[in-house]
Amino acid sequence: MWSILEAARLLGPRPVLLAAWHRAPLAQGLARLALRDADAPFGPFLPAPAPAAPVLPPAHAAALLARARAVAPPDRHGPFWHGPFDPHRHALSLDLFAPGDIRPVWERSRWAELPLLAQAARLEPGAGHLARAEEFLAAWLAANPPYRGPNWACGQEAALRALHLALAVALLGGPPPPGAKALLALHGRRIAATPAYAMAQDNNHSVSEPAGLLVCGLFCGEAGWVRHGRAGLAAALARLVAADGAFAQLSTLYHRLLLDVLAVTAWLAGEAFPTAPHLPAAVEWLRRLTAPANGATPWLGHQDGSAFADLALAGPGDARPSLERAARLLAGHSAGWPGELGSEPGCAWLGLPPAPPPPPLPAEWTSAGLRGWQAGGLRAFLRTGPLRFRPGHADLLHLDLWDGALNLLRDGGTGAYNPPPGQEWWHAHFTGTAAHNTVEFDGEDQMPRLSRFLFGGWPQAGLLPEGGWLQDHRGRRQERRVWLAPGRLVVEDRLSGPYRRLALRWRLAPAAWEARPDGVAGPLGRLRVTGDAPLDLRLEEGVESPHYGKIQPVPVLIARGAGETHHIRSEMTVENHP
Repeated sequence: MWSILEAARLLGPRPVLLAAWHRAPLAQGLARLALRDADAPFGPFLPAPAPAAPVLPPAHAAALLARARAVAPPDRHGPFWHGPFDPHRHALSLDLFAPGDIRPVWERSRWAELPLLAQAARLEPGAGHLARAEEFLAAWLAANPPYRGPNWACGQEAALRALHLALAVALLGGPPPPGAKALLALHGRRIAATPAYAMAQDNNHSVSEPAGLLVCGLFCGEAGWVRHGRAGLAAALARLVAADGAFAQLSTLYHRLLLDVLAVTAWLAGEAFPTAPHLPAAVEWLRRLTAPANGATPWLGHQDGSAFADLALAGPGDARPSLERAARLLAGHSAGWPGELGSEPGCAWLGLPPAPPPPPLPAEWTSAGLRGWQAGGLRAFLRTGPLRFRPGHADLLHLDLWDGALNLLRDGGTGAYNPPPGQEWWHAHFTGTAAHNTVEFDGEDQMPRLSRFLFGGWPQAGLLPEGGWLQDHRGRRQERRVWLAPGRLVVEDRLSGPYRRLALRWRLAPAAWEARPDGVAGPLGRLRVTGDAPLDLRLEEGVESPHYGKIQPVPVLIARGAGETHHIRSEMTVENHP
């Protein structure tokens, strides 16, 4: 009980009271009343005919058509749509954890196929792409009647579906048919039924759900939804996006989802989109973390494989098209990518004109929860405090090192939110301290785990001139200082407090690393680790999660020491790579 009360204090009264109200019998009853069973609408859902496509690179157009033709047939039922979850129960009555992982179920029902088929219909007007989109929606509604089953259980999932449908309608250029309005109205009702849950999360839910409600209101002519959606979105952005561009949910992938949702909503809503002065800084935040050569970003925080409104077919691994679109719509400049990416296909579909180049990237920068350095081809990122919002991982003072597009020292990733049987350890491991490049005291996480997505006993943390510091709930302290120069990284950890043993981990890029008495050496560089007391240095095989639901081996250099170790110096020299 004390731990729960302490966690409530850390979270603050606003999210705690909102969550309590969402769970209250009266709020649940009102939500159930708003989400009474309803008839599924009939098509057509999409306007026709489609206008001509914009000028696209031939290879991209061919890839888009191939992807559209490969859209799964819409006559699948049962586990395909619902996984292990009951499709007949009311959505608000479902247990979303005991049967299995809800994340893949929701991903399959985000309707990413609709913008894709709308694009294909403009490229190949007579190839039946719109007919297949209509069949897809009719089949989905047959398998997912309104407010029954797992795909109606989450307001954010309803919002993302609605945004994809609205985007497809807008790409096709005609007014939304009655079927589209009726379908968006069902989604607007779902979003509007549980606003307290969305606001209590202080994360992507707080942004996506009012954005979806705003767009549903605009397309359906519901002034109340427009008003509440716009106000909720403005409030969420003011609360959750810092002046330096950092998002409350420190995650590169969820930051990209934030920008994707906002860019699409801004394009669809026009003047109804609320003013938010920190959005240009939010674009720059992700641009600093994105490798120009391939669009890769560090695996900081939760990484669930989302790629929303992926008009350029980039997938979750390449953030460059998302950044180009967001930069033009939200920041008034381009993202500065060379070649074809500078004219980015998604921007062509939206009819966005070329934009001025972006400001130069700084050599050093600091934002809420993160700081970075750039020297030559190297970039380093340090996870810092203080913690204002709920942390997803026990990853304070984790350090990522990049040589161009190569992630030399890396995060472990996410695994899965609800792993498959036999792999239950995934979630605790990948969100824990041992899956990050930082010091672990006495085999414990930096903070005690209270539930699947909640830590208690948040460390005190702050900045140093060259790095950051933390002190955990047991009084164990780590100060990390970072120096980056072309071809060279130096990290100094000063440690104090009541600990008996420690372990410093450096998770390495897969390569032919060889153990040395003072570290490791390989074709990518040389890492030396020394301390003020004897260290047991071992090159071991760990695991990382490059994609949601997948793991693979990864080499990890672990320096273990006893309580008399108070200073560790790590130095990496890097062979330059393109």
